[in-house]
Amino acid sequence: MGTFANVEEAREHFKNDRFATNAGMRIDELGEDSAVCSVTLTDDHRNAYGGVMGGAIFTLADLAFAACANNIHSLSVASQVSINYLSAPKGTKLTARAKCIKSGRTTSVINVTVSDDTGIDVALFVGTAFKL
Repeated sequence: MGTFANVEEAREHFKNDRFATNAGMRIDELGEDSAVCSVTLTDDHRNAYGGVMGGAIFTLADLAFAACANNIHSLSVASQVSINYLSAPKGTKLTARAKCIKSGRTTSVINVTVSDDTGIDVALFVGTAFKL
């Protein structure tokens, strides 16, 4: 069983991640070793060229990573993350799907795939969480 009893409890916990929540990001699903988060894109997520800001994509992936990692072991913090931007989003909604690929004694390694609602893979985020 995870740290959180259900997705509502995780949402309550992460409501204090104000940067993500103020940007409209939310936790949609939570499993023992997975999490799904999403955001509906607005003009606030756009850069000067009209594209989606890399920081918005990163923040969504980071929220999914944090929800997954802290459900495995609370308190966990990121010790290393990387992101590869694959394609510009074409849709109006982004979804980040986090999956733990290794949970060890002191760390967890989590892959997060970000895609848009047209099915395009937008980014691949890999993070290592340190278990405090």
